[in-house]
Amino acid sequence: MKAAVITFPGSNCDRDLAVALDRAGASVTRVWHKDDRLPEGTDLVAVPGGFSFGDYLRCGAIAAQSPIARALRDHAARGGYVLGICNGFQVLTELGLLPGALMRNAGLTFLCKPVVLTVATASSDFTNAYQTGQQITVPVAHHDGNYQIDADGLATLRDQDRIAFTYTPAINGSVADIAGVLSENRRVLGMMPHPERAADAALGGTDGAPLFAGLVRSLVSA
Repeated sequence: MKAAVITFPGSNCDRDLAVALDRAGASVTRVWHKDDRLPEGTDLVAVPGGFSFGDYLRCGAIAAQSPIARALRDHAARGGYVLGICNGFQVLTELGLLPGALMRNAGLTFLCKPVVLTVATASSDFTNAYQTGQQITVPVAHHDGNYQIDADGLATLRDQDRIAFTYTPAINGSVADIAGVLSENRRVLGMMPHPERAADAALGGTDGAPLFAGLVRSLVSA
């Protein structure tokens, strides 16, 4: 399985994400934001956390205009897999690959701590190594992680079982405590918490590792 990890100016989790995917068995290529194409045969594009372009304008807004963004959007349109974490989630909403928007946290506070997530659905290639309802501990580090979507959009996410993770308990004001959502075809996942920072026991926990292992296993067997 071939994965491409994009780096923008201000990304700070790109290496962590590449290492987590490599340890799960993926062949990983690092891609710079000024590249205008993805490596041949890319199965998964991973958009890391950080503060792309200093979070100017809106978080992820400038990154969504980078040369690589067109290739990323085309990859998703072809049914390719995309994973966006933290700032990567923000980029995917700016690209229109996922619904909703990430706003400033309730209380206007930067949150950096381990949090408990509930796996809202195990019915995706990203979450199939978990059980629905399982609780895992994964770090967050965000100032603009307050997920917002209108009532109709929320109803659609619920009806289509596209809420991937929720915070337990609420931490940042997100509608329905949402921490991660899936695209309609379930091949794009955006999430604010950092599973790549919980994929090595030496770093304090491994609850994020099954996400990468399950995804790689699914794509290899596809």
